Amino acid sequence: MDLFSGLTDESTHLQLGTASWLLRGFALRKETAILQALEAICAAVPLRAMQTPGGQRMSVRTTSCGVLGWVSDTRGYRYETIDPLSGAPWPAMPVVFSALAAAAAAEAGFPDFQPDACLINCYEAGAKMGLHQDKDERDFTQPIVSVSLGIGAVFLFGGLKRSDRAFRIALNHGDVVVWGGEDRLRFHGVQPVKPAVHRRLGGRRINLTFRKAA
Repeated sequence: MDLFSGLTDESTHLQLGTASWLLRGFALRKETAILQALEAICAAVPLRAMQTPGGQRMSVRTTSCGVLGWVSDTRGYRYETIDPLSGAPWPAMPVVFSALAAAAAAEAGFPDFQPDACLINCYEAGAKMGLHQDKDERDFTQPIVSVSLGIGAVFLFGGLKRSDRAFRIALNHGDVVVWGGEDRLRFHGVQPVKPAVHRRLGGRRINLTFRKAA
């Protein structure tokens, strides 16, 4: 059974580009199951602040689940099958995660999306993400599915060049952004997160980013 069947309300859909969509509140239908799965993953593979290739500590804390996990250190950005902190494989992607990603992708016009990696970023007050492209994956025909949980944030959605104007989009708990096709390599980021408290995640914003990495 499709965990997200029947979850279509076009009044909540905002087209951001030719092949990119904001799906307001799309993840809320399975909120409890998603948060329970998130808690279990973070208990098994704790969030940590990774180093950039330039040797700086990232302001967000990260972990992963799925066949591949995203890592960053002085050797560069890449995907690995093994968690460098524990030396063990990353936890399997929960069914509720993969079902959410597939349903959101289909809603945005990308059927049959099957992610093999989920990057989990934790933002607290002041944390941010500079404009960047998701380009460590092998297959750019597959979309990116980004799920916002917890406190709000301002998402920056730019063009195919870093210098292109970036639109500012307020994201709230349960919102999902999907981009692919000719929009797949658009620059994007997150402005510094403002202090706030969410009823279930406290002072945190959690971002789940689903990708087909291999």
